[in-house]
Amino acid sequence: MRFETDVAIGKAMDLFWLQGYAATTPQELAGEMGIGKGSLYNSFGSKHALFVRALRRYSEMRLEYLADLFAASGPVRPRLEWAMVVLSGVGEHRRGCIMVNAAAELGTVDDEVNRIADDLFTGIEAICRRAIVRGQESGEFDRGRPADIAARQLLASVIGLSVLVKSGGRPEMCATVVEGFVDGL
Repeated sequence: MRFETDVAIGKAMDLFWLQGYAATTPQELAGEMGIGKGSLYNSFGSKHALFVRALRRYSEMRLEYLADLFAASGPVRPRLEWAMVVLSGVGEHRRGCIMVNAAAELGTVDDEVNRIADDLFTGIEAICRRAIVRGQESGEFDRGRPADIAARQLLASVIGLSVLVKSGGRPEMCATVVEGFVDGL
């Protein structure tokens, strides 16, 4: 059976995101992707290799999204709030962030997952730091707060929010965390 690799990885990513790595079976992945189990192994090598590709795809999508979000001119504040909401999933779903989930599930045993997570988190922090600097230069944010520390705190807030979202945190409560963080800038 012929299939599109990008579409298959996207479907696998959604299933891993919903169920986690350990709870997702190769049979479920094959079914979700519309391929045979043999095709899964022939195309991707292993469940873990497919998971790694899904995490890399997620990272690319998130970093591209953030770069596009902050590329335009105009106020930074509403875009920074929106970035926090999107990255954590507030009000959107109860899956949290697949990368936070993966790091929590496999971080102590999987160096490759840790590297991918670290690359994503470093990228998010860098993009948000540049956005905070722009907000400071435009007068939206306090210039006295170091942008690198603020960006690191933003990342930690997003990771925490992601866990709250996954555990069923009320969207309105999570929204106050986003507003409070950005107000503090």
